[in-house]
Amino acid sequence: MVSAPARRELVRHMIGCGLSERRSLRITGMSASAYRYEPAADCNGAPKEKIMALAQRHRRYGAGMIYLKLRQAGEVVNHKRVERLYAQAGLQVRKRKRKKIPLADRHPLQRPMAANQVWSMDFVFDRTTEGRSIKNLTVIDDATHEAVAIVAERAMGGNQVVRILDQIAATRGLPKAIRTDNGKEFCGRAMLNWAHARGVQLFLIEPGKPNQNAYIESFNGRFREECLNEHWFTSLAHARVIVEAWRREYNEERPKKSLGGLTPAAYAKHLIQNPLNYPPDSKAQCY
Repeated sequence: MVSAPARRELVRHMIGCGLSERRSLRITGMSASAYRYEPAADCNGAPKEKIMALAQRHRRYGAGMIYLKLRQAGEVVNHKRVERLYAQAGLQVRKRKRKKIPLADRHPLQRPMAANQVWSMDFVFDRTTEGRSIKNLTVIDDATHEAVAIVAERAMGGNQVVRILDQIAATRGLPKAIRTDNGKEFCGRAMLNWAHARGVQLFLIEPGKPNQNAYIESFNGRFREECLNEHWFTSLAHARVIVEAWRREYNEERPKKSLGGLTPAAYAKHLIQNPLNYPPDSKAQCY
């Protein structure tokens, strides 16, 4: 398909060869208005330069903010024009990817030899009878399999998680490391600052691989099967009473094959008396 500028040149050539303008336009299939059209001067040069200058100065500003900055400077400009010129210049702000812990900092799942070396944490969700959510923070000791804490709340963020850990530390002390998934409550600034201030390492599993946190995953399965699925909670207070009673029963009365038939509390005492000996029929990595 012949472009308009090329047709104009052809019409001029034919007129120069002696043909009339009307006949030349009929032969080329071009209208007289198109032939006589004079392109307007580009009026986008100055606004585009201003947009690019603002984008270079404010690298995280999008088209909307650039438009507001132009209006702030007294420029009379349409927001659609700003968006078009912004896109044509390829100035769209690239979204920053969330930082992940490098693979070198990931640790394989190993059974610690003593209590308070590594804890595992996760969340388990349930609902009360009126349909409101319950968010249970579960904390276990990887070595003794004790349920260190189960805290039920309606909602829980990073600041509340660190307050709970400080409350646990008042009676039990803190571990050397804590293993979690990549949830925002465990990867946020509150958790990172808390761990750095108290000298606790954070072990984060790879996204989509819950088997790397198998101790807490196994515990959560027992917790849901034996507690949450067996009770209807009429309120948050009711849930807290039932959950705490089950936690105590789990630690003090529920025997585990992986602990040689001992309860987690009894096995914790066994480790204190025999720090380097597992029960005869236990395995080094049993979930």
